[in-house]
Amino acid sequence: MKKIIIFGATGNIGAYFVDYCIEHLDSSKYEIIAVGRKETDYYKNKGIKYCRVDITKDEDFNSLPADDIYAIVNLAGVLPAYLKDNNPFVYANTNILGSLRMLEYARKNNADRFLYSQTWAEQAGYWGKKDILSPDMPRKLLYTGDHAFYTITKTTVVETMEYYRQEFGIKSFVFRLPNVYLYNPETEYYVDGEKHVIAYRYMIERAIKGEPIELWGSPDAYKDILYVKDLCQMMFKALFVERDCGLYNAGTGIKTTLKEQIEGIIDVFSPASRKSEIIYRPEKANFVSFVMDIENARLELGYDPQYGYKEYLMDYMIERDKKKYDMLWK
Repeated sequence: MKKIIIFGATGNIGAYFVDYCIEHLDSSKYEIIAVGRKETDYYKNKGIKYCRVDITKDEDFNSLPADDIYAIVNLAGVLPAYLKDNNPFVYANTNILGSLRMLEYARKNNADRFLYSQTWAEQAGYWGKKDILSPDMPRKLLYTGDHAFYTITKTTVVETMEYYRQEFGIKSFVFRLPNVYLYNPETEYYVDGEKHVIAYRYMIERAIKGEPIELWGSPDAYKDILYVKDLCQMMFKALFVERDCGLYNAGTGIKTTLKEQIEGIIDVFSPASRKSEIIYRPEKANFVSFVMDIENARLELGYDPQYGYKEYLMDYMIERDKKKYDMLWK
């Protein structure tokens, strides 16, 4: 039986992707191997094989299977949002060397393909200058800020994948991710080493209580709101596409304005008897507007986003009420 090895299976996107694969794969032909750093019985209790691997340690890879390896999915790594100290060695040891170990594992065991989640910060030099981000735009990194060295390490992995593709024939698929929206019990993340409340989580909690929500900056500023299950669909399709490689800007291709975002949150989460009021604060800082060009993902992968903004909010509410990953993420 062909094996699909998913590194980062205990992380936010990884947990959703494992579930998506289990739901959509032909279990008579493919087996999912979930891989993560933490000790957990979560996958064992679901009947899924789990291997505890620290990707910074060579010896840990010995616990992984060595036969019938079909695909490696790399969703592991260190992100600025979860790292208090901006330590370049932590990024390099995990993101670069950990990924190199995965690629060597893929080479030694004749894997057909390798999938990787890249950061959209690879195109940060276009933010505020280009409204539509195309996968064909050359990378344009920024070299300051808490995402700078992180992005360098992620980009190094992409170049290393290309070496393994050309030298060893391992198919290569890269997904540039903006913020991916999903339910997680965590409500804070790090920005430049300081904890901040996740804005959309904060607004959802205020809407649930019927409390006023401030709209900062222009109500017409917009984002491409990517729900995790649409990302899972895109990546899943890359597992089986008949191509040697692909680079995709992950998204929906739809502009959702800030006003639409907050109105949707109020509509879905506020009690009918106590709807939150929007307080306009145009003097406050705004975010950079953007939308992802996903045309090549449509044409090459057959990707078709299923979650509009309201659909994402409704499904988020269902996932939050289930709390199905809370045991994994505690």
